[in-house]
Amino acid sequence: MRGLGPWFETDRLADVRCPFFLVDAFVAGPFTGNPAGVCLLEAGPDPEWAARVAAEVKQAETAFCWPIGDRWGLRWFTPTVEVDLCGHATLATAHALYESGRLADADAVFETKSGTLTCRPVGGAIEMDFPSAPPSACPSPDGLAEALGTDWTWCGENGTDWFVEVGDTACLRGLWPDMAKVERLGKRGVTVTAVGDGTACDFESRFFAPQSGIPEDDATGSAHCALAPYWAERLGRNPLTGHQRSARGAVIQVEVRDGRTALRGAAVTSLRGEWLL
Repeated sequence: MRGLGPWFETDRLADVRCPFFLVDAFVAGPFTGNPAGVCLLEAGPDPEWAARVAAEVKQAETAFCWPIGDRWGLRWFTPTVEVDLCGHATLATAHALYESGRLADADAVFETKSGTLTCRPVGGAIEMDFPSAPPSACPSPDGLAEALGTDWTWCGENGTDWFVEVGDTACLRGLWPDMAKVERLGKRGVTVTAVGDGTACDFESRFFAPQSGIPEDDATGSAHCALAPYWAERLGRNPLTGHQRSARGAVIQVEVRDGRTALRGAAVTSLRGEWLL
């Protein structure tokens, strides 16, 4: 490292450390679910630093968490942007707090850009209480058919994402969207969904967000805040089980409760260390 200056001195690097976890959230077995980075800090992060860490980690989301009295601050970054809500990285953060001993069996209460979010351990899983965001029917945006390469039975939006229901799970699983065209649709991303078989799951979904730096997300808790009320009304039952049909696969239990959505899933830590810079 000679010639690179005092910024690279080992003793200075050692002064700036924070615990780091890589956690698979909404797992359905080994190497499933959605990985999220979790940095546990002493105070709120500098946004530019957090953005650079997220770009370095290269996961769909990296969460930054710090204590605020008996609560926790929480922010989420993709490799390219900060987002207002992320379900799987919230689950991953709660898991890291419980596993590291920072919380015992108490609720993890987070203050975020989307308001107060609460997580609690329930029977080997973690349950999250999120605001519901049901989609409303709307005309399909220009370019949607070309972007997805398929027809649909219903199109809607909830201010954050586009939502499309397709005819069956075979159509859903066979999608090969044109990501450049999906990116031009605007909003955060596109959720595509279909009714499930009613035994293994009630509905299936996939989530595409190249405009947020995530071509296809492995497990999207925030999208299920829209899928839960949509399918609860369509199917006439509640709670429900969702299966996100990504390459890794994910299982998300959902229940609509008075304008809120409970999301339940399991998580495992795959990597633990320290962030040095």
